[in-house]
Amino acid sequence: MSDKHLSRRHQQRRRSPSLLKRINLNAAGIDCGSAEHYVAVPADRDPAPVRAFRTFTSDLHRLADWLVSCGITTVAMEATGVYWLPLYEILEARGLEVVLVNARHVKNVPGRKSDVSDCEWLQELHSVGLLRGSFRPAAHIAILRSYVRHRETLVRSAVMVMNRIEKALLQMNLQLHLVISDLAGATGLRILRDIVNGETDPYRLAAHRDVRCKASEAEIVAALTGHYRTDHVFVLRQNLELFDAFQRQMQICDVEIENVLRKLVSPLPAPKDPLPPRRVSAKAPKKNEPRFDIRGPLYNLTTGIDLTRIDAIGPYNALRLVSEIGTDMSRWPTAGHFTSWLTLAPRNKVSGGRLLGSTTQPAPNRAAMIFRLAAVSVGRTQTALGAFYRRLAYRIGKPKAITATARKLAILVYRSLKGEITYRDPGDSAYDARYRDSVVRRLRHRAEALGLTLVDRRADQSLAEGVS
Repeated sequence: MSDKHLSRRHQQRRRSPSLLKRINLNAAGIDCGSAEHYVAVPADRDPAPVRAFRTFTSDLHRLADWLVSCGITTVAMEATGVYWLPLYEILEARGLEVVLVNARHVKNVPGRKSDVSDCEWLQELHSVGLLRGSFRPAAHIAILRSYVRHRETLVRSAVMVMNRIEKALLQMNLQLHLVISDLAGATGLRILRDIVNGETDPYRLAAHRDVRCKASEAEIVAALTGHYRTDHVFVLRQNLELFDAFQRQMQICDVEIENVLRKLVSPLPAPKDPLPPRRVSAKAPKKNEPRFDIRGPLYNLTTGIDLTRIDAIGPYNALRLVSEIGTDMSRWPTAGHFTSWLTLAPRNKVSGGRLLGSTTQPAPNRAAMIFRLAAVSVGRTQTALGAFYRRLAYRIGKPKAITATARKLAILVYRSLKGEITYRDPGDSAYDARYRDSVVRRLRHRAEALGLTLVDRRADQSLAEGVS
């Protein structure tokens, strides 16, 4: 199907001349949709500078041919759902620079958007340099990200099914979740499978108790005494089958992720230094984490950088972070740019030299979510980052402490991937000592400014003990 020209009235409509200097002379704008993409090029490149193309693959290639024939070198498009993705890949393969724009940023740019179509407005803003592109990793990292995100979807689906299983148990007044911490553990799954096979005797069901289970057999018997209705058992059986299916799909997905990592690593040279041994304090993989070796391929992919040396960044979290942010930190000039992109840095509103507000912008950034979850975990460790989290949580509350600790973790990851540091945890005692020294130093300076003298009572006490 050929491309569709817009109406004569639309083509004859005059656009007001831009008051800003055009920086990108060969810029185009694309308004992506589910059925059609509207494309605008400079008015002097074609008698019909605004055209509409269907979203079929042949039409997308025709769109790319038209842009190349018009001398276009850079294209701006809004990130609308997933409709932009096929066109993005085709234009990128043609050698065009594609700027993926956040729709919220375009909306906040002042202008008469209602007087022109979206594609013309994008072309106008892009030609004068008012648009910034969203981050998108390299093509090989994007493939890895697709697999990792799909695995996370499978994990969430399995959790949803397990919640339905718990609901079916509660409807039968089987309070199994009160005596077993994890229904998907060894004891819970054995009991569930026996129930769907027709067993209703609580004593026989309680015999599946694992030796590591903290609850006694009598407690499990009391929790499994209920009304085993046929309809609830049927719901339980179907949800358990779904849970098993998701577990099998996760195992298949893990195999694909392992193969992708091997393909990414195979053309890369081996790092100069061998992979350091795993930390003694590192925990075993959790139940929903992959079981294959992640540290080795990631160490080669990041050219000899072990992100698992950073506290609360385990192998699976490191894999998720690399799939989201890639390994090339040159996309962000400084660590401040990186934390700002993660929305972990406060947005200071300053007017007239006064700070009006300082809040963290909410945004569904997946990498930021990983850092926040890691910050919660690191708060329970006897490390320098754990001491930092606990000090802030006591002073400003846990929500702000999580954000501040996540920002510190993000800076450590950024500097590590850039090759600036090799992180080693100094320990919580060393952090507390450094913090005390900084507080004493500030108090000493403040006392000197007030004409006072700060006396160290501990030093005087130790001196008195030495004299005695």
